[in-house]
Amino acid sequence: MGKAKFEIRRKCKVCGNVFIAKTLESWYCSEKCSKIAWKRRKDEKVRNQRLDEIVKRIPEAQDYIKVSEAYAMFDISTDTIYRLIRTNKIPYINLGKKQIRVSKNELKGMFPLRQKQIKDKEKPLPKRYSLEPEDCYTIGEIAEKYHMDDSTVYLHIRKYSIPTRQIGNFVYVPKKEVDELYKSL
Repeated sequence: MGKAKFEIRRKCKVCGNVFIAKTLESWYCSEKCSKIAWKRRKDEKVRNQRLDEIVKRIPEAQDYIKVSEAYAMFDISTDTIYRLIRTNKIPYINLGKKQIRVSKNELKGMFPLRQKQIKDKEKPLPKRYSLEPEDCYTIGEIAEKYHMDDSTVYLHIRKYSIPTRQIGNFVYVPKKEVDELYKSL
């Protein structure tokens, strides 16, 4: 993608430093932060898969579950579970050393179940656009409003697959899509 002809100031999602984004899709200040974010996403995916495996092994009819199974099922820390046990806020059974079982039904009443892992980039539903001139900007209007060249506007329209309609010498682009694309400016 070409370099933007305007400054976009963003806060790095990893280190928190403010930086000038080189493109509309720049979210990290450096290659190092980008790699850290990729590693975090990968580790989170592996963690969720591991927790899903643990939850699948828990029988539905089982009333009391292990603390580790409760962690996997409800995504609450083991420290919280043990604190609830110490304060007698949830029923539990102690079967021996490191064999505490807690009431699954009681935890369901207190905490929501852990959300399932989100599928990787599900295909979005097609959008419906109104390409009537009153619902659209012209390329010149976009360039003037957001202080950039016409060529940059055309580049972004092609890159983000924003639909256009040509009537005579004017190219119309939906206002909603343009405003959403440039809302951080």
